[in-house]
Amino acid sequence: MAARKTKLEPLFRKRGPLPEVTESEDDIESAGESEFVEDPDALQDFWSYLADASMGALEIVKTVYILLIINKAGGLIYNRTFNPTLAQLSTNDYLVLAGTFHGVHAITRSLTPSAITHPAPAPSRSSKPDSGPAPIPRSELSGLEVLESALFRLTCFQTVSGTKFLLFTEPQQPNVDVIVRRVYELYADYVMKNPFYQPEMPVRCEAFDRHLTGYIRGK
Repeated sequence: MAARKTKLEPLFRKRGPLPEVTESEDDIESAGESEFVEDPDALQDFWSYLADASMGALEIVKTVYILLIINKAGGLIYNRTFNPTLAQLSTNDYLVLAGTFHGVHAITRSLTPSAITHPAPAPSRSSKPDSGPAPIPRSELSGLEVLESALFRLTCFQTVSGTKFLLFTEPQQPNVDVIVRRVYELYADYVMKNPFYQPEMPVRCEAFDRHLTGYIRGK
């Protein structure tokens, strides 16, 4: 009898070929007597697949829409669209979006309550009586970090130098913080280490584009 092969297609993509389940025509005909056909080899592959998922050996499929990089003055220095089905925006639209978010981010940063403090350190014998928890320094206050809607999720990662990375993903995208930090690492490796790049200026680096595309698309 000829065999028919069907692939297991869970929400995660494995780094390598997916396990295959082989069903013969006789098995398909007898499947009506029970809910499923038990194939020991196929079940073993499936449980191994789930074990890899629990151990983090599977690569999460990334659904990223847009990446924007804004310098500390609020200027747009990089934009990239990864989903061709999105409505195309003009360069001026991206500039307005970057400037608007920069202002909103500054406002939300100033709205952080001044009563928020660091935990008080443990008292020691040589120290003077503690007057209470120390207030958080102004430099450590953060602004808007996540903005969610029914259609997308906006995640903002701000570096120490004030550069902001805005990542637009689908609302259910997991581990967005890991993705945006990896994007920052690629930026640091291929842009900031480029001797011909001037800080705060638009990013035009072919190596950064190539590695960024490969990472987002899982290649």
